[in-house]
Amino acid sequence: MGENLMIALVTGGVTLAVCIINNFLQQSRTRALLEYKLSELIQRVNKHNDLVERTYRLEEKTNELTRRLDRLEGKEDCGC
Repeated sequence: MGENLMIALVTGGVTLAVCIINNFLQQSRTRALLEYKLSELIQRVNKHNDLVERTYRLEEKTNELTRRLDRLEGKEDCGC
């Protein structure tokens, strides 16, 4: 009976060690994948933000040009 208990303890210990090692490796892979995905997401967000900023600048320029055109058209209408 003592021999069976010893075999069970050794088997349990080896199983536990394998589980711990596997868990550590799996966590490392998962962490690496999450870091990669986060990096890709950050790049996409930065591109989006750049696009929004460029669009805002274009809208500002368009508004400025519209005001200038309105002023020019106004001067032409009054015969100045």
